[in-house]
Amino acid sequence: MEQIKAFLNQVHPVEDHILDEYIACFKTVSYKRKTILTSEGETERYMYFVLEGIQRSYYINDGKEHVIAFTYPPSFSGIPESFMTQTPSKYFLECINASKFVRISYADHQRLMEKHRAIETLFRKGAELLLIGFVERHYELLAYDMETRFRTFTKRSPHLLNMVPHKYIASYLRINPTNFSKLLGKISI
Repeated sequence: MEQIKAFLNQVHPVEDHILDEYIACFKTVSYKRKTILTSEGETERYMYFVLEGIQRSYYINDGKEHVIAFTYPPSFSGIPESFMTQTPSKYFLECINASKFVRISYADHQRLMEKHRAIETLFRKGAELLLIGFVERHYELLAYDMETRFRTFTKRSPHLLNMVPHKYIASYLRINPTNFSKLLGKISI
């Protein structure tokens, strides 16, 4: 739990006794590779903190999967808008490989946000960082050409090239798998 405590304190420092109470609500869970944690149409009941493994969120349109994001340690995972609003998810969350998490239920999270202003501030600041990340990713998809998207990804997350099937990364970058392979061979990483 020290790992999650350190991570949370980087987002927003919280007094130890409050953070200990919050973290005490997290339960450890493990899932096998290819496990769907949340399906389209289901409401996200948990916020996960990734201890081991890699996950992907994706939606399906006309029978084709489109990867939205990858999560891996140390980071949070889940379907954030479904969790925050308790409305059905529009996409899936799947473990790419065996994964281990600690997770907190929506009810426990809400109870502690209401009890401790510091937890509410922590969550708000975390949501702000998530929004900033989404805006940056949206900009990259709209403004960058295929090669620039590839180069940006390999600078930010080069380790994923050896850990995630390339078809998922190609989908995430909105690059045809054949063009992705060509870029992989052309550009030194």
